[in-house]
Amino acid sequence: MLSFRKSATGEKIFCFGKSPFFPGVEEAAVAAGAAGAGSPSVPADQAQDVVSRLSAAGLSMCVSALGSPARSSPVSAGSEHGERFSRKVFVGGLPPDIDEDEITSSFRRFGPLVVDWPHKAESKSYFPPKGYAFLLFQDESSVAALMEACITDDDKLYLCVSSPTIRDKPVQIRPWRLADADFVLDASMPLDPRKTVFVGGVPRPLKAVELAMIMDRLYGGVCYAGIDTDPELKYPKGAGRVAFSNQQSYIAAISARFVQLQHGDIDKRVEVKPYVLDDQMCDECAGARCGSKFAPFFCANVTCLQYYCEHCWATIHSRPGREFHKPLVKEGADRPRAVPFRWC
Repeated sequence: MLSFRKSATGEKIFCFGKSPFFPGVEEAAVAAGAAGAGSPSVPADQAQDVVSRLSAAGLSMCVSALGSPARSSPVSAGSEHGERFSRKVFVGGLPPDIDEDEITSSFRRFGPLVVDWPHKAESKSYFPPKGYAFLLFQDESSVAALMEACITDDDKLYLCVSSPTIRDKPVQIRPWRLADADFVLDASMPLDPRKTVFVGGVPRPLKAVELAMIMDRLYGGVCYAGIDTDPELKYPKGAGRVAFSNQQSYIAAISARFVQLQHGDIDKRVEVKPYVLDDQMCDECAGARCGSKFAPFFCANVTCLQYYCEHCWATIHSRPGREFHKPLVKEGADRPRAVPFRWC
């Protein structure tokens, strides 16, 4: 949400307030201002339009954050907390016969690390089954050192590695910039969690600015987009959030249910659902019929779009036309899921 504080001279300065629904927005704004875009970001004309609107709103902090992409190298950029990149790095296009020990040896010169890939423990395999793996470095400085050693081709980073049968094969190195996890498109609007959608299956290379632009092009009214990251390594989890400034755009997005994310090499159909909160009171009884407990159910049908306690859900959804509505509940990683409702 937006608020203001007083400077040393007593002047009011607008800034982002902490929000449990949109973690990292204010940190991302500061980081983006310090680090710049570095990699592909907002088109220049759109970025200038955003800057103009922010300037008109008096949001100087946001202006520096959302300005034109910086022309410094990715490694030279920094943030106020010193961290610039996730310690988890994607490496793709590995030789088919390279094993875990050989991958570790190829990247150990940059610092202590662990090599991982999906379902590694269950498969008990020594070879990445799909030709890619993740490098989990102990120190963030190792990521910067790795990037410095890479060669750049078509805005992508590559490093040569060898296996028993293939020598000096270029593999793609894809670090994750922390500032790319949040993007504010319209800072003049408050972030309303009840006009926010959850986007599941977001491709991990997709940045928040790219998600914001895609959704704004499709539905309009986007004021914020965020990429969900894990708390330890701060690497994308494959999901995102998009906040709209108006109810019409929000309803259009959740009514579509699916959206085609197309950007560069990315072309994927993903699911869109309402962003479900776990600290809302029942919109019907305001807690009067459930002992003031938070409402466990949210109805995503456009005729409802409300939170309900169990008693009010049963009452409202026993009416004709609503008996087939399915309640959504919040589960791990902010992912909403439909649950069966057992009628009493």
